[in-house]
Amino acid sequence: MIKADLINQIAKEMNISKQEAETGVNLFFQMIKDALQRGEEIELRGFGSFRFRQRQARSGRNPRTGEPVQVPPKKVLYFKPSKLLKSMINK
Repeated sequence: MIKADLINQIAKEMNISKQEAETGVNLFFQMIKDALQRGEEIELRGFGSFRFRQRQARSGRNPRTGEPVQVPPKKVLYFKPSKLLKSMINK
């Protein structure tokens, strides 16, 4: 499913125009992006949560030259599905 499919489905289910559905979907995604930019974790009960993990600094290799390079520490975003979502998928 792509974003356009999601918008069409919401418009159909809620009996609203596609423009209204698109506005709602875009607002939802923008609110999630804004919260993540502020460093907040997001939990959607029954669906899952978006959280950050801290990756430590490490040494790596440049794939072209084979030279060792230092990779700095960074935050990585990951999604953890809820138990309910996991059980629905694995039925």
